Amino acid sequence: MNPITQRRLYQFKANKRGFYSFFVFLVIFFITLFAEFIANDKPLFVSFKGTTYFPVFKDYPETTFGGTFETATNYRDPFVKNLINSNGFIIWAPIPFGINTVNYEMNSPAPSPPSWSNLLGTDDQGRDVLTRLLYGFRISILFGLALTIGASTIGIFAGAVQGYFGGRVDLFMQRFIEIWSNLPVLYLLIILSSMIEPNFWWLLMIMLIFSWMTLVGVVRAEFFRTRTLDYVRAAEALGVPSRRIIWRHMLPNAMVAVITYLPFILNGSIATLTSLDFLGFGLPPGSASLGELITQAKNNIQAPWLGLAAFFSISVLLSLLIFIGEAVRDAFDARKIKVE
Repeated sequence: MNPITQRRLYQFKANKRGFYSFFVFLVIFFITLFAEFIANDKPLFVSFKGTTYFPVFKDYPETTFGGTFETATNYRDPFVKNLINSNGFIIWAPIPFGINTVNYEMNSPAPSPPSWSNLLGTDDQGRDVLTRLLYGFRISILFGLALTIGASTIGIFAGAVQGYFGGRVDLFMQRFIEIWSNLPVLYLLIILSSMIEPNFWWLLMIMLIFSWMTLVGVVRAEFFRTRTLDYVRAAEALGVPSRRIIWRHMLPNAMVAVITYLPFILNGSIATLTSLDFLGFGLPPGSASLGELITQAKNNIQAPWLGLAAFFSISVLLSLLIFIGEAVRDAFDARKIKVE
């Protein structure tokens, strides 16, 4: 490991708030990746008459367990439970509720307050809030990461082309970016939502079209600065292809500034998805998302647990990303102290 990387790691660890936030974020992300094994209305494992089944991976008809119907088994049905328990056993997930599972055993009308069966209560449809929060975290983080990676790739490419070639290329691209960045994104989303049913990939594509300009200015400025340096001039004089100069000689310098922006872009991507879901122009109705939880809290002010769950979950997630971004910024700040 070279001394520059060692210094950056040292500076990142020196920011304790950002360093610990990074590990907390990784733990949350890792847990949400296995949400199906933590919260699911299908058992993790079933043993029936000496045969083992894994309903979390595969649907089995009710007739498999001695039932009547050929449709997928409803393992929460007391009749099915008795059939299986009389000839084997069931191992459930820690939270025996799925995204859209309705708890019919509540002691009060929905939305019901927190209880031992629903630790964060239920929403106005009787669905477990903790389960939907777990799945909502995952889809928000995955959407934010996908949008950040896609938008950053396009933005870095556009900024590199502008900064390296300059002249008319830079002039025309800059005018295009100015026009494109002033388009009313929200109105376009509203119009498109009335024409096409939104889903994860459709929403990601639309947001990607309008989110790639974030890093263009940063990369463009870095390329303008480095293209006048002696080693770049020497490579051009030796006939090195432009794509190789951009990729091997100039892009690594620009990536220092880009990396410091990535946590903040990820933060903005998650906030954008949350806002669109809250306004009703995001993921399909019924999807587990943080924005949908805010809508539940707004529509049920008599259930404060919904508002508290929404507030603390979003605040914690976005705060962790801000703290990580500050630590990354310190790590790449050349004015910070060096390793002794």
